[in-house]
Amino acid sequence: MTALPFSVLLPVYAGDSGPHLRRAFESVTTDQVRRPDEVVIVRDGPVPQDVEALLDEIVATSPVPVQLVRLPENAGLAAALTAGLEVCRNDVVARQDADDVSLPERFSRQLPEIEGGLDLVGSGLYEFAEDESVVLGRRRPPVGEAEILSYARFHQPFNHPTVVFRRRAVRRAGGYQRVGVGLFEDYWLFARMLAAGARVGNLPEPLVKYRIGAGAYRRRGGLRQLLAEVQLQRQLRHLGFTDHSQFLRNVAVRGGYRLLPEAVRRVSYRRILHPGFRRP
Repeated sequence: MTALPFSVLLPVYAGDSGPHLRRAFESVTTDQVRRPDEVVIVRDGPVPQDVEALLDEIVATSPVPVQLVRLPENAGLAAALTAGLEVCRNDVVARQDADDVSLPERFSRQLPEIEGGLDLVGSGLYEFAEDESVVLGRRRPPVGEAEILSYARFHQPFNHPTVVFRRRAVRRAGGYQRVGVGLFEDYWLFARMLAAGARVGNLPEPLVKYRIGAGAYRRRGGLRQLLAEVQLQRQLRHLGFTDHSQFLRNVAVRGGYRLLPEAVRRVSYRRILHPGFRRP
């Protein structure tokens, strides 16, 4: 099996912190058993001065080549990822967020799956708050194409911060597209990739530590998110990815979740949207 070169795509915006960014970057470069051939960092609009200085330091001192794309204004995640994909030198691209931590064996485990013929592979993840050594929970994604396809009719089938994909498969599906007020760019992309016949898989073991930030549950609720959820479900139905009964179920259950009080939403989030979640 031929080893393929790959890029890491890492967006940064004003809400990210310098220490978190440094840890995220080191986790996908110096800490990795199998290092990437380049890292593409997209600065999505202006960032705090300390983060700007850190970006310059990273470019100057990184053990792997770094391309830094500076967007003049905050354009949102879909636009930032699209801009980054345009400059990636390799067809194989791994996602990394600026406040998450990849485990050292992540790429040595995922890249063979891509080299074996998959177009996209994700993994399980650990959740943490501030101290990454304190695990709050674990998400296990569906495994195998049949389980992934069934699961995807109602749930996001991949943990977005864990995915590695072929750029040409993403482009074939139309790339990242903004849906409503956000949060659904990944689900909408992966649904279109599945509908287009992409070969996919998940590794059940956690290979990324996912930071649960303050306000995470607040952002997932409210009228605007309900409207975005309905828009997403309409697009999934129009695509033929869901049928009429699935559309109604999703609007009622997933949409109804958006209107729950935040305290209730916090408790029910994993049960409704991430049923693979387990306490440590």
